[in-house]
Amino acid sequence: MLRSRSPWTLTALLVGVAVVVQVLLVPLFAAPAAHLAPRDLPVAVAGPPPAVAELTARLTAARPGGFTVTALPDAAAADRALRDREVYAAFVAGPDGVALHTAPAASPTVAALLTEAAGQLSAGRPVPVTAVVPTDPDDPRGAGFAAGFLPLALTGMLVGALLTLLVTGRRARLVGLLGYAALAGTAGVTVLHGWLGLLDGDPWREAGAIGLFSLAAAATVAGLGALLGRAGIGLGALLVFLLGNPLSAVAAAPELLPQPWGTFGQFLPVGAGGTLLRSAAFFDGAGAGRPLAVLTGYALVGLVLVLAGRRAGAAGEVTVPPEPAQVTV
Repeated sequence: MLRSRSPWTLTALLVGVAVVVQVLLVPLFAAPAAHLAPRDLPVAVAGPPPAVAELTARLTAARPGGFTVTALPDAAAADRALRDREVYAAFVAGPDGVALHTAPAASPTVAALLTEAAGQLSAGRPVPVTAVVPTDPDDPRGAGFAAGFLPLALTGMLVGALLTLLVTGRRARLVGLLGYAALAGTAGVTVLHGWLGLLDGDPWREAGAIGLFSLAAAATVAGLGALLGRAGIGLGALLVFLLGNPLSAVAAAPELLPQPWGTFGQFLPVGAGGTLLRSAAFFDGAGAGRPLAVLTGYALVGLVLVLAGRRAGAAGEVTVPPEPAQVTV
């Protein structure tokens, strides 16, 4: 149909569609990053009850709705909560004033933001800061972790699309997805942990997290492609990358994004994958329950759709009919 149009009409149509897509994508990617702020951010306040009550009141007054505060008896309990990924930071009240315990591995952005907030709470006096769960020494700001996660999402999306477009056998697609997940987990941990030194946990656990995320991303695209054809590939790309990447909060924290988008992003493959890899790399698996369930769900549903989908024509392939048999008289 497009070929029958004049080149001028086709040019105008393509340019117009590109501009509309750009107008939609720019705010989708830029708006969450431009409006980072605490929104029910889990923090702890530890110390004697009167001091805890006072600090909690000051936090609530400084940022209404910004924090969800958990009261704890002492610094040891606060550090356990940090290692278990229950809170992002803890304000510890002691005889010498307020100290801040942080978990930069959960989000360097949050750690920096709360370090600034602690200075405001202490009336400008220096606040000692203890990094209970630090980032890897080779990636102190966490920028490498966030940047290194993006190619995992891109390659997973591409593998799912290519398997749908180029491979017609259901079993071959299934083997391709499982083989890709195993190789992606191995290659990912080799590069991110061994070569670049951006991860600091158990390599086997990290490889499992990367492999499961890769399988979930690729299977989502391949499964929707097997079910809906080329439209399904587009829908899978929307879920995995176009929506999943800006709402993932891999470089920040879901509680810093406008809601409900921060929470919604954790139920998409990229958001769940980033959270799972952080848990595997820095927290010995603590806090991995929900992202593990989310990614497993995407992977299983995608694999089922691949097996149940159409063998051929799933991505709009043209089936050439056999030539009629020639009859010799």
